[in-house]
Amino acid sequence: MLVWTGATPEPVSPATQRATPREQHNQAAQVLPPLPDAERRQLTVMFCDLVDSTALSGQLDPEDLREVVRAYQATCTAVIQHFDGSIAQYLGDGLLVYFGYPQAHEDDAQRAVRTALGILDAMGTLNIRLEQDKSICLAVRLGIHTGLVVVGEMGGSGRQEQLALGETPNVAARIQGLAAPDTVAISEATCRLIQGYFACHDLGPHLLKGLAAPIQVYRVLDESGVQSRLEVASARGLTPLVGRELEVTLLLERWEQAKDGAGQVVLLSGEAGIGKSRLVQALKDQVAQELHTRVSTAVLPITSTARSPP
Repeated sequence: MLVWTGATPEPVSPATQRATPREQHNQAAQVLPPLPDAERRQLTVMFCDLVDSTALSGQLDPEDLREVVRAYQATCTAVIQHFDGSIAQYLGDGLLVYFGYPQAHEDDAQRAVRTALGILDAMGTLNIRLEQDKSICLAVRLGIHTGLVVVGEMGGSGRQEQLALGETPNVAARIQGLAAPDTVAISEATCRLIQGYFACHDLGPHLLKGLAAPIQVYRVLDESGVQSRLEVASARGLTPLVGRELEVTLLLERWEQAKDGAGQVVLLSGEAGIGKSRLVQALKDQVAQELHTRVSTAVLPITSTARSPP
């Protein structure tokens, strides 16, 4: 014996029965949740482009050119993914890359610059192989700018992309055009965010197409070796430590006990930005002239410590 145990189906209205497939599709679409709105973000945008790609296409057979471009794209992609960047578009032999969308990090500008320097390193390795196999050598230009954008889904007819709109991508593209082959050029806005972490050379003001006023452009030379905000601030000079006499006294008392043979462990904990690292720096300054051995460790994002992928 067969027994129906499911819910009683709702009757279908005559209007629904008479609806065409297109009308039924439109009716179903009305109950779907709307697409999320575009987001307003601060974004660091990087443009990477091959130098003299037109001349390269004249040297190589189209199939060989395709193989070379794919190798170049794969090389760049590996470095970009290592630093958690997002490739928004492949523009022929160029790449449009976002840092800060869809995943935001507090050090997105640094990640972008490390990615650019990593691409230059990786292209050197790729060129060794290309010189042996095809007797060619590739060069790239990279431009980086940071600013506000509105980013969201663009396009239609089954082809949508997550694109950032605003002045920032255009400025990054213009700055890329100013860079010399195998160099990284950045805007003043990006330079302020990476100051102290990288050595930069001032290229002076440039009036870019579409902008009313010139902007300062810099060439990134290399990493400075600095690994924390406190080290950057220390290089510029720290402000006096105020209102922490009790905490500093406690640390010095524990230091004296440790020197007497009673080992001590002090845990400094608290919300970000309240001055924990500054207290440690104050202790280091106090004992700098005394005989001691200092061991320092730090926990940093893995992508912030290596230029190229492992």
